[in-house]
Amino acid sequence: MSIRQKIRFQSLFYSIVISLVICLIASATIGEFSIESIFSLNFFLLFILCSIVVYAIGAFFVKFFLYNSVRVISDEIFQSDVDSTITTNMEDLLKKIRQYDDDQKSEISEMKKQETFRREFIGNLAHELKTPLFTSESYILTLLDGAIDDDEVNKKYLKIAGKAIHRLNLIVKDLDLITKIESGESEIQRTDFDIINLAQNTLEMLEIRASKKNIKLLLEFNDKLPLRVNADNEKIQQVLTNLVENSIKYGKENGTTELVIQELTENKIIVRVTDNGLGIEEKHFNRLFERFYRVDQSGSRKGGGSGLGLAIVKHIMDAHDEKIYIESEFGVGSEFSFTLEKSLQ
Repeated sequence: MSIRQKIRFQSLFYSIVISLVICLIASATIGEFSIESIFSLNFFLLFILCSIVVYAIGAFFVKFFLYNSVRVISDEIFQSDVDSTITTNMEDLLKKIRQYDDDQKSEISEMKKQETFRREFIGNLAHELKTPLFTSESYILTLLDGAIDDDEVNKKYLKIAGKAIHRLNLIVKDLDLITKIESGESEIQRTDFDIINLAQNTLEMLEIRASKKNIKLLLEFNDKLPLRVNADNEKIQQVLTNLVENSIKYGKENGTTELVIQELTENKIIVRVTDNGLGIEEKHFNRLFERFYRVDQSGSRKGGGSGLGLAIVKHIMDAHDEKIYIESEFGVGSEFSFTLEKSLQ
């Protein structure tokens, strides 16, 4: 039964009850109240007349008070939407109001999530900046207090302060890069280039860093395939660098990091960066590409870096309209992979 039908049924029921009461009171007032008079023709005609009048008055109040009040609310809700039409059906009005209420709840929920993310981001940023700032300040003040006169000490302290300042520079540079990508200021400059050559250059640049943990860097590809891609050369190198650096940072001593490039479809290739490092628990997957997010919640970032590497990877791949994927098993290793469009030439 619709809402309109329910209202009509209730109005009719109350009209009958009220009319019956009115007729009984009228009969008692004129002194003709008896069982016989209730079943008389005059009583029946009076009852019918009263029912019609009471129902008409009830319908008037429902239409011009209840319905018009709901319509005023509906008008206020939808007055900002020039394309919306005002329905004369009360059930439709109530549906729209419920929909509006649901939309408002969803919007409030999303705003709360954004506010939580904003607070976390500001807190994480403050933490990331505080550590190198405090480190560099402490060692520089120690030097100014007299340690600068000791050649061995001042050289050591200046190196530590220099590393802290370098870390600050990394954070600011990476934040600037993310901001430019998000705002469209740093646009994707697509060119055709050899992804194999780019991968080889990237691994060569990171060989020294990998050797400190005795990690082997391996490159696997099918040299029979023309693996030229259409993408932003510089930004894809940034993606490869960040993923391989991440693999080295969290890799095991004497481990391996393998970069595999394969043809995926007729017009797509897939790049995989695989390691046998610490691995990541699945509960972290959804937040892994957030800025400054740590799998290790202890607060330390002993491996250095800006804490923005994976966030930059995600932004660059989004700008290319491509996806970044992760497969990982805690204690076994991880694999990050992404797709690229093959060159048409």
